[in-house]
Amino acid sequence: MLINYAKQTIEQDDIDSVLEVLSSDWLTQGPKIKEFEKSLKKKFNSKYCTVVSSGTAALHLAGRALGWKKGDIIITSPLTFAATGNSVLYSSAAVDFVDIDQSNNIDVEKVEKKIEFYKKKSKKIKAIIGVDYAGHPCNWKRLRELADYYKIKLINDNCHAMGAKYKNEYDYAIKYADIVTHSYHPAKNITTGEGGAILTNEEEFHEKIQRLRSHGIYKKKKYDSKDKGSWFYEINELGFNYRITDFQSALGINQLKKLDKFIKRRREIANIYNDKFGKNKNFIIPYNSKEVYHAYHLYPLQAKFDKKNKNKKLFFEKMKKFNLNFMVHYVPLHLQPLYKKKFNFKKGDFPLSEQFYKQVFSIPIFPKLTNDNINFISSKILQYFENKK
Repeated sequence: MLINYAKQTIEQDDIDSVLEVLSSDWLTQGPKIKEFEKSLKKKFNSKYCTVVSSGTAALHLAGRALGWKKGDIIITSPLTFAATGNSVLYSSAAVDFVDIDQSNNIDVEKVEKKIEFYKKKSKKIKAIIGVDYAGHPCNWKRLRELADYYKIKLINDNCHAMGAKYKNEYDYAIKYADIVTHSYHPAKNITTGEGGAILTNEEEFHEKIQRLRSHGIYKKKKYDSKDKGSWFYEINELGFNYRITDFQSALGINQLKKLDKFIKRRREIANIYNDKFGKNKNFIIPYNSKEVYHAYHLYPLQAKFDKKNKNKKLFFEKMKKFNLNFMVHYVPLHLQPLYKKKFNFKKGDFPLSEQFYKQVFSIPIFPKLTNDNINFISSKILQYFENKK
């Protein structure tokens, strides 16, 4: 049996919830979408929520709601999935990066230096995207202070950290950020297959996101359109088809009820891995701040390949012989040809992210992973690095 780094947890009640919608009159644009949004608002304590077709769509619409355009500068971490940076490019804005700290999140002290760097060039940073990498929240208190002081908008790319806590607060994401984005890809902490959401407390952002999700269509209220039929609508701006289905939403509603249970199991697995690798000098286990309740979307284990004279590519090939499919999160964005060509990034620009990339690999962590699986995975990794050949 192949063991992947991630796997969705789908149970019979999830299947039943989808089948119920498939037997109904509404497959899309129906009542389950509003119900899912209501459930998310309640769970994460936001005033507004819009569910969409993917986490990428959520980031794109967040940038559109904030009015990003050519000439704007958005900063984020280079240690993130392509969607974070691509969402900036979709709006024709420019992206720049700030290296990571020991939590593998954006280094807030370097953020301030980057802001001051652009300020001296009479350029203003429009927004900061903080990515809660692997499920460990950023230093959001300090990011909020910087955003307020420099009048910069703040987005939490929360796709890894649903179910995490910061300063013992479950609703930290919406408390500190202007906009929060989710992804419900099967690898994430809950899933709708593909899907995502945008949470905010700002009515203006919410209303624009709602329009842009569905082609920019705006239906006037009854008192605004006395001379128009019930079918009438207007399109005043270019929107997108970023809608999610009712059967996906039904799955999301059911999955959301299990989020805390899923996170509890992820943390149990992480603790077992910590015990197995934490005292071994060949490895660096994921950092976990005392003020954070880690969601462990990923378990990014670092190995000292160079010091052990080991080759990462050969290591992956060896593990696949044992049906273990690991992954690397991520190739830093500034090393991708698109970003190198467009913004003149080069190797060495963000050395901590590059060093992390050289050493890291994500090992399996998902709720249905058994303790026997965990012991097998750990033993094969340890055996490889103990082998002197």
